[in-house]
Amino acid sequence: MRHTTGTREEWLAARLDLLEAEKALTRRSDELAQRRRALPWVAIGKDYRFDTDQGSASLADLFQGRSQLLVYHFMFGPDYQAGCPSCSSIADSFDGFAVHLANHDVMLMAVSRAPLAKLRAYKQRMGWRFPWASSRDADFNFDFSASHTEAQQFEQGIDYNYRREPACGCHPAPADTGQSPEGRLAAMCSTDTNTYLRERPGMSAFAIQDGTVYHTYSTYARGLDGLWGMYQWLDRAPLGRNEQGVWWRRRDEYAGR
Repeated sequence: MRHTTGTREEWLAARLDLLEAEKALTRRSDELAQRRRALPWVAIGKDYRFDTDQGSASLADLFQGRSQLLVYHFMFGPDYQAGCPSCSSIADSFDGFAVHLANHDVMLMAVSRAPLAKLRAYKQRMGWRFPWASSRDADFNFDFSASHTEAQQFEQGIDYNYRREPACGCHPAPADTGQSPEGRLAAMCSTDTNTYLRERPGMSAFAIQDGTVYHTYSTYARGLDGLWGMYQWLDRAPLGRNEQGVWWRRRDEYAGR
Protein backbone atom coordinates (compact mmCIF):
# COMPACT_ATOMS: atom_id res chain seq x y z
CA MET A 1 0.00 0.00 0.00
CA ARG A 2 1.42 3.36 -1.07
CA HIS A 3 0.87 6.46 1.03
CA THR A 4 1.75 10.13 0.87
CA THR A 5 4.97 11.25 2.49
CA GLY A 6 5.97 14.66 3.79
CA THR A 7 8.13 16.67 6.14
CA ARG A 8 7.89 16.66 9.91
CA GLU A 9 6.32 20.13 9.74
CA GLU A 10 3.64 18.92 7.31
CA TRP A 11 2.94 15.90 9.52
CA LEU A 12 2.60 18.10 12.62
CA ALA A 13 0.18 20.48 10.90
CA ALA A 14 -1.99 17.58 9.77
CA ARG A 15 -1.75 15.95 13.18
CA LEU A 16 -2.91 19.08 14.97
CA ASP A 17 -5.88 19.31 12.62
CA LEU A 18 -6.71 15.66 13.34
CA LEU A 19 -6.33 16.30 17.07
CA GLU A 20 -9.23 18.74 16.99
CA ALA A 21 -11.41 16.10 15.32
CA GLU A 22 -10.32 13.51 17.90
CA LYS A 23 -11.18 15.87 20.75
CA ALA A 24 -14.61 16.49 19.24
CA LEU A 25 -15.15 12.73 19.00
CA THR A 26 -14.12 12.30 22.65
CA ARG A 27 -16.58 14.96 23.75
CA ARG A 28 -19.30 13.33 21.66
CA SER A 29 -18.45 9.95 23.20
CA ASP A 30 -18.80 11.46 26.68
CA GLU A 31 -22.22 12.78 25.72
CA LEU A 32 -23.31 9.35 24.46
CA ALA A 33 -22.10 7.73 27.67
CA GLN A 34 -24.27 10.14 29.63
CA ARG A 35 -27.27 9.26 27.44
CA ARG A 36 -26.65 5.56 28.11
CA ARG A 37 -26.76 6.22 31.84
CA ALA A 38 -29.93 8.27 31.42
CA LEU A 39 -31.93 5.41 29.90
CA PRO A 40 -34.86 4.31 32.09
CA TRP A 41 -34.21 1.23 34.18
CA VAL A 42 -36.53 -1.72 33.57
CA ALA A 43 -37.22 -4.10 36.46
CA ILE A 44 -36.56 -7.77 35.75
CA GLY A 45 -39.59 -9.84 36.66
CA LYS A 46 -38.43 -13.27 35.52
CA ASP A 47 -36.53 -15.66 37.78
CA TYR A 48 -33.56 -16.58 35.60
CA ARG A 49 -31.33 -19.41 36.82
CA PHE A 50 -27.71 -20.01 35.86
CA ASP A 51 -25.12 -22.72 36.40
CA THR A 52 -21.95 -21.24 37.87
CA ASP A 53 -18.78 -22.46 39.55
CA GLN A 54 -20.54 -21.72 42.85
CA GLY A 55 -23.65 -23.72 41.92
CA SER A 56 -27.11 -22.69 40.78
CA ALA A 57 -27.47 -18.89 40.82
CA SER A 58 -30.08 -16.23 40.20
CA LEU A 59 -29.43 -13.09 38.18
CA ALA A 60 -29.05 -11.21 41.45
CA ASP A 61 -26.41 -13.72 42.56
CA LEU A 62 -24.29 -12.90 39.49
CA PHE A 63 -23.63 -9.44 40.95
CA GLN A 64 -21.52 -11.13 43.66
CA GLY A 65 -22.09 -8.29 46.08
CA ARG A 66 -21.64 -5.42 43.62
CA SER A 67 -24.38 -2.98 42.64
CA GLN A 68 -23.66 -3.21 38.89
CA LEU A 69 -23.35 -6.15 36.51
CA LEU A 70 -22.02 -6.20 32.95
CA VAL A 71 -22.80 -9.36 30.98
CA TYR A 72 -20.99 -10.29 27.80
CA HIS A 73 -23.24 -12.53 25.69
CA PHE A 74 -20.53 -14.93 24.52
CA MET A 75 -21.40 -16.99 21.42
CA PHE A 76 -21.03 -20.55 22.68
CA GLY A 77 -24.16 -22.54 21.91
CA PRO A 78 -24.91 -25.99 23.35
CA ASP A 79 -23.88 -27.63 20.05
CA TYR A 80 -20.63 -25.70 19.62
CA GLN A 81 -17.46 -27.64 20.34
CA ALA A 82 -15.52 -24.42 21.05
CA GLY A 83 -16.31 -20.78 21.70
CA CYS A 84 -16.72 -18.28 18.88
CA PRO A 85 -13.27 -17.00 17.75
CA SER A 86 -14.54 -13.41 17.57
CA CYS A 87 -15.99 -13.54 21.08
CA SER A 88 -12.76 -15.20 22.21
CA SER A 89 -10.77 -12.23 20.94
CA ILE A 90 -13.06 -9.85 22.82
CA ALA A 91 -12.73 -11.99 25.96
CA ASP A 92 -8.94 -11.82 25.65
CA SER A 93 -9.38 -8.06 25.97
CA PHE A 94 -11.55 -7.98 29.09
CA ASP A 95 -10.03 -10.92 30.95
CA GLY A 96 -7.21 -8.77 32.28
CA PHE A 97 -9.26 -5.82 33.51
CA ALA A 98 -12.31 -7.65 34.91
CA VAL A 99 -10.59 -7.70 38.31
CA HIS A 100 -10.30 -3.91 38.24
CA LEU A 101 -14.03 -3.53 37.55
CA ALA A 102 -14.82 -5.99 40.34
CA ASN A 103 -12.97 -3.68 42.70
CA HIS A 104 -14.93 -0.70 41.43
CA ASP A 105 -18.41 -2.06 42.28
CA VAL A 106 -18.90 -3.54 38.78
CA MET A 107 -19.07 -7.30 38.12
CA LEU A 108 -18.17 -8.37 34.59
CA MET A 109 -19.31 -11.86 33.63
CA ALA A 110 -19.74 -13.86 30.43
CA VAL A 111 -22.94 -15.83 29.87
CA SER A 112 -23.44 -18.55 27.25
CA ARG A 113 -25.91 -21.38 26.57
CA ALA A 114 -23.28 -24.11 26.43
CA PRO A 115 -23.24 -26.39 29.49
CA LEU A 116 -20.96 -25.33 32.30
CA ALA A 117 -18.56 -28.24 31.74
CA LYS A 118 -17.84 -27.00 28.19
CA LEU A 119 -17.35 -23.45 29.42
CA ARG A 120 -14.94 -24.58 32.14
CA ALA A 121 -12.88 -26.64 29.70
CA TYR A 122 -12.67 -23.84 27.15
CA LYS A 123 -11.88 -21.27 29.83
CA GLN A 124 -9.01 -23.45 31.02
CA ARG A 125 -7.76 -23.85 27.45
CA MET A 126 -7.74 -20.08 26.96
CA GLY A 127 -6.25 -19.34 30.37
CA TRP A 128 -9.01 -16.91 31.32
CA ARG A 129 -9.98 -15.83 34.84
CA PHE A 130 -13.28 -13.96 34.43
CA PRO A 131 -16.45 -15.67 35.75
CA TRP A 132 -18.57 -17.47 33.17
CA ALA A 133 -22.13 -18.71 33.72
CA SER A 134 -24.23 -21.12 31.71
CA SER A 135 -27.81 -20.12 30.89
CA ARG A 136 -28.60 -23.37 29.09
CA ASP A 137 -31.82 -24.02 31.01
CA ALA A 138 -32.97 -20.38 31.14
CA ASP A 139 -34.62 -17.92 28.75
CA PHE A 140 -31.99 -15.31 29.52
CA ASN A 141 -30.13 -15.35 26.19
CA PHE A 142 -33.37 -15.49 24.22
CA ASP A 143 -34.94 -12.63 26.15
CA PHE A 144 -31.89 -10.44 25.57
CA SER A 145 -31.62 -11.18 21.83
CA ALA A 146 -28.41 -13.19 22.10
CA SER A 147 -29.96 -16.56 21.15
CA HIS A 148 -32.73 -17.49 18.75
CA THR A 149 -34.82 -20.54 17.92
CA GLU A 150 -34.95 -22.46 14.65
CA ALA A 151 -38.50 -21.21 14.17
CA GLN A 152 -37.33 -17.62 14.43
CA GLN A 153 -34.42 -18.26 12.10
CA PHE A 154 -36.39 -20.04 9.36
CA GLU A 155 -39.99 -18.91 9.76
CA GLN A 156 -40.58 -15.86 11.95
CA GLY A 157 -37.48 -13.73 11.61
CA ILE A 158 -34.87 -12.81 14.19
CA ASP A 159 -34.94 -9.66 16.33
CA TYR A 160 -31.33 -8.58 16.72
CA ASN A 161 -29.68 -5.21 17.24
CA TYR A 162 -33.13 -3.61 17.51
CA ARG A 163 -34.09 -4.67 13.98
CA ARG A 164 -36.06 -7.58 12.56
CA GLU A 165 -34.05 -9.82 10.25
CA PRO A 166 -36.22 -11.64 7.72
CA ALA A 167 -36.55 -15.39 8.06
CA CYS A 168 -34.18 -17.49 5.95
CA GLY A 169 -37.11 -19.12 4.20
CA CYS A 170 -35.19 -22.36 3.86
CA HIS A 171 -34.89 -25.24 6.30
CA PRO A 172 -32.17 -26.27 6.37
CA ALA A 173 -30.18 -23.64 4.52
CA PRO A 174 -28.06 -24.75 1.57
CA ALA A 175 -24.77 -26.28 2.63
CA ASP A 176 -22.14 -23.67 3.39
CA THR A 177 -18.78 -24.64 1.99
CA GLY A 178 -17.06 -22.64 4.70
CA GLN A 179 -16.07 -19.86 2.31
CA SER A 180 -18.38 -17.22 3.78
CA PRO A 181 -17.20 -15.42 6.94
CA GLU A 182 -20.01 -17.03 8.91
CA GLY A 183 -19.18 -20.45 7.46
CA ARG A 184 -15.53 -20.13 8.39
CA LEU A 185 -16.37 -19.09 11.95
CA ALA A 186 -18.92 -21.91 12.24
CA ALA A 187 -16.32 -24.42 11.09
CA MET A 188 -13.93 -23.09 13.74
CA CYS A 189 -16.62 -23.95 16.31
CA SER A 190 -17.15 -27.40 14.75
CA THR A 191 -20.77 -26.67 13.93
CA ASP A 192 -22.84 -25.73 10.88
CA THR A 193 -23.56 -22.17 9.81
CA ASN A 194 -27.26 -22.22 10.76
CA THR A 195 -26.52 -23.46 14.27
CA TYR A 196 -23.69 -20.96 14.64
CA LEU A 197 -25.91 -18.04 13.62
CA ARG A 198 -28.61 -18.85 16.17
CA GLU A 199 -26.23 -17.35 18.74
CA ARG A 200 -25.30 -13.66 18.52
CA PRO A 201 -22.83 -11.46 20.41
CA GLY A 202 -23.85 -8.62 22.69
CA MET A 203 -23.47 -7.07 26.11
CA SER A 204 -26.07 -6.08 28.66
CA ALA A 205 -25.85 -3.95 31.79
CA PHE A 206 -27.84 -4.40 35.00
CA ALA A 207 -28.17 -2.68 38.33
CA ILE A 208 -29.52 -3.96 41.64
CA GLN A 209 -31.26 -1.66 44.07
CA ASP A 210 -33.22 -2.62 47.20
CA GLY A 211 -33.19 -6.25 46.06
CA THR A 212 -34.63 -5.53 42.61
CA VAL A 213 -32.57 -6.16 39.47
CA TYR A 214 -32.95 -3.68 36.62
CA HIS A 215 -31.90 -3.90 32.99
CA THR A 216 -30.22 -0.62 32.05
CA TYR A 217 -28.53 -1.07 28.65
CA SER A 218 -27.72 -3.54 25.86
CA THR A 219 -25.70 -3.29 22.67
CA TYR A 220 -24.97 -5.64 19.80
CA ALA A 221 -23.10 -6.04 16.50
CA ARG A 222 -20.96 -2.97 15.70
CA GLY A 223 -21.97 -1.56 19.06
CA LEU A 224 -19.37 -3.96 20.46
CA ASP A 225 -16.52 -2.45 18.45
CA GLY A 226 -15.46 -0.23 21.32
CA LEU A 227 -15.21 -3.30 23.56
CA TRP A 228 -13.08 -5.27 21.07
CA GLY A 229 -9.64 -4.29 22.25
CA MET A 230 -7.61 -5.35 19.20
CA TYR A 231 -9.61 -3.07 16.91
CA GLN A 232 -8.88 -0.01 19.03
CA TRP A 233 -5.18 -0.69 18.43
CA LEU A 234 -5.59 -1.58 14.74
CA ASP A 235 -7.47 1.68 14.15
CA ARG A 236 -4.27 3.45 15.19
CA ALA A 237 -1.90 1.24 13.18
CA PRO A 238 -0.46 2.57 9.89
CA LEU A 239 -2.64 0.28 7.73
CA GLY A 240 -5.69 0.30 10.00
CA ARG A 241 -7.85 -2.82 10.08
CA ASN A 242 -6.62 -3.87 6.63
CA GLU A 243 -8.98 -6.84 6.56
CA GLN A 244 -9.87 -9.33 3.88
CA GLY A 245 -12.37 -11.64 5.49
CA VAL A 246 -11.88 -13.51 8.75
CA TRP A 247 -8.17 -13.34 9.53
CA TRP A 248 -8.13 -13.79 13.30
CA ARG A 249 -7.82 -17.05 15.18
CA ARG A 250 -7.99 -18.10 18.79
CA ARG A 251 -4.82 -17.06 20.56
CA ASP A 252 -3.51 -20.65 20.72
CA GLU A 253 -4.13 -21.30 16.99
CA TYR A 254 -1.64 -18.89 15.43
CA ALA A 255 1.38 -20.53 13.84
CA GLY A 256 4.64 -19.85 15.65
CA ARG A 257 2.92 -18.25 18.62
